[in-house]
Amino acid sequence: MSEHKAGSTESPWLRRGLIGISVSFLALLILMPIAAVFTEALRKGVGFYLQSITDPLALAALRLTLLTAAVTLAANLVFGLAASWLIAKFDFPGRSLLLSLIDLPFAVSPVISGLIFILLFGANGWFGPALTARGIQIVFATPGVILATVFVTFPFIARELIPLMQEQGTEEEEAAILLGANGWQTFRRVTLPNIRWALVYGVVLANARAMGEFGAVSVVSGHIRGRTNTLPLHIEILYNEYNFAAAFAVASLLAFLALVTLAAKTALEWRIRAEQKQLTEEL
Repeated sequence: MSEHKAGSTESPWLRRGLIGISVSFLALLILMPIAAVFTEALRKGVGFYLQSITDPLALAALRLTLLTAAVTLAANLVFGLAASWLIAKFDFPGRSLLLSLIDLPFAVSPVISGLIFILLFGANGWFGPALTARGIQIVFATPGVILATVFVTFPFIARELIPLMQEQGTEEEEAAILLGANGWQTFRRVTLPNIRWALVYGVVLANARAMGEFGAVSVVSGHIRGRTNTLPLHIEILYNEYNFAAAFAVASLLAFLALVTLAAKTALEWRIRAEQKQLTEEL
């Protein structure tokens, strides 16, 4: 009890100092850059801003970004749920290896992962000639962009679910099976409700990374305007052409999508805290 009180009765000056440092840090590294993006985006007026974000190339980049994020999330949902269920609920040979493979994208540079796909599916890669002979193109096309994005984002959902599912154990699932539920019913009515918020949280994080991914996508895309450029790549091209106002205008779209993702994450955290508080009060 005394330790708890000592930890909750710091000097007011200390608390204010810590708050000031935190706010200053956030203002310097987050708020000011975001404000600068929107300020520079509108520097040449609203008309030029609207013209920049409605440019056909910008809209093509936006469509590809949203398509890539959607397909990536669908693939990660399937993989994340399956891998988490397998690792958390069963013991099997190779379990530790699977865990290590899930963490691999965290250890490998995105640029290196892009080069791996070039090695596999490029024109002179292991499978490139065979795919080309069948009219299938992976790199320098939309499939390559999606594959690279899936690779760098697939740990997020699994890593959110695995610790939670391990902590929950298997007692509820075993009870459901003993009562006559099949595997799908057990997952849908027992497992999924228990992990729903962690699942949504992982989806939010994976979506944020998918929309902002640059390194791996830059390698496999080929920077083909109107075809394989996502929003980050389109912004880079505009900036390299010294078209700064247009670059910041398109960047504001990406910043807006990031703010929407952040708002969803904050709302989710608030909902989780509210449910935990209600559960604590009931207990």
